[in-house]
Amino acid sequence: MNNLKYIWLLLIFIGFTACDDEDYTYPDNTVDLDSGVADFSNYVALGNSLTSGYTDGALFKAGQNNSLPNILAQKMALVGGGDFTQPYTNDNIGGLLIGGQVIQSPRLYFNGSGPVRLDAKPTTEVTNFIPGPYNNMGIPGAKAIHLLANGYGNIAGLQAGLANPYFVRMASSSNASVLEDAMSQNPTFFSLWIGINDVLGYASTGGDGSDPITDQATFDFAYSTLISTLTSGGAKGVVLNIPNVTSIPFFTTVPHNPVPLDAGTAGALNEGYIQYNGGLLQLESLGAISAEEREYRTIHFVAGQNAVVIEDESLTNLTPYRLPSLRQATADDLLVLTSSSFIGTTVGGNPMLINGLSVPLSDKWVLIPSEQDEVSAATNSFNSKIKDLSTQAGLAFVDANALMQVLYSSGISSNGFDFTADLVTGGVFSLDGVHLTARGSALIADEMLKTIDATYSSNFGEAGALNDLGEFPVFYSPDLR
Repeated sequence: MNNLKYIWLLLIFIGFTACDDEDYTYPDNTVDLDSGVADFSNYVALGNSLTSGYTDGALFKAGQNNSLPNILAQKMALVGGGDFTQPYTNDNIGGLLIGGQVIQSPRLYFNGSGPVRLDAKPTTEVTNFIPGPYNNMGIPGAKAIHLLANGYGNIAGLQAGLANPYFVRMASSSNASVLEDAMSQNPTFFSLWIGINDVLGYASTGGDGSDPITDQATFDFAYSTLISTLTSGGAKGVVLNIPNVTSIPFFTTVPHNPVPLDAGTAGALNEGYIQYNGGLLQLESLGAISAEEREYRTIHFVAGQNAVVIEDESLTNLTPYRLPSLRQATADDLLVLTSSSFIGTTVGGNPMLINGLSVPLSDKWVLIPSEQDEVSAATNSFNSKIKDLSTQAGLAFVDANALMQVLYSSGISSNGFDFTADLVTGGVFSLDGVHLTARGSALIADEMLKTIDATYSSNFGEAGALNDLGEFPVFYSPDLR
């Protein structure tokens, strides 16, 4: 019960065929490829971790080699695309150092029962600057407004949270912005995939308020400025909207009822909630809460699988009666992926204080329905702005949100591969439950190619990225160095 290993035992498929380099034969491309009205000679990609090549919880060289824009740039090279430069890390360990101290952890790998961090110290030192600019301007952790921020790469601002360590090591100067470094290269074509962190920060912290959703005015200003600036020199481009993050494996992998109990343990836990449940009954009789709410809040364990106990600030406030806002999770709640290693652990080694059972899970571990609604509303509103601006500018537009919904609901089959939104087994999402595998990046790149062709009368989508899927590795071994 200490780490819910059974969740990860389902993933022992790691030796299954999707992790091998399958041999597929594709027909020779006999089409004369054409760039249409687009000029791909200088392609610059702006975005966040999804653009950078971040995967399995870290940024490392092999992931960067298989980043979404690098895959796209290889296809652009068939129709006049130039070199594509990236701010490579030192190796495949992942993680970052500042002054020799670890500030970002190494990558995840699969140890046979679950994802764990590589037992190695990062070697990529932030203070070893490698000034750009680079064609890949994907900055892990960036929100839309961050791409406009001067000094976002100034090491002096790191402690105050005004700078980003990934941009610190690659910024052309301490006062540069991501957008300025992108524009200094005079791009002829660009991609822009930004905005997911404007909602993901809130969602991944369970809506606890530590990382609020970006307000609409700030997002609108940032995105409008990005589009108007990027197109100011005549560059064409492709933009992607924001997937609804509540459908990604980080929120869909851990069930609401992950705790197996025998009858004796269930009975012992029930004794601990006698006073709480009795208080609910009393308050129902006084009319302070309805019978429905009393039932919703009542905590009861049984032999078999059990829902965890959570805090829920949306419940009627009963603190004047000295009752906390507790209930057991339901299928409508989303437990974050990291809760799988926390549920069932003890507080201070006390076997009577078990997280998720006798000790309720705090807000940061679960996204309740009202918080999910906030995330969905913001995502829809941001996406409306993205679509409007891309349409007005005549840019290619990829509906990544719709693609995510198809992955989540039915999956996608292409070129002998089946993709779903399941953690790892679906082929799209890596061990961290948020970021793409190399094959996931190829899937997105293929959608981008199709949209670019349709918008700019090119045809290099005929050499689609999905044709190369057998060449893209999956990095789940500790031996990758």
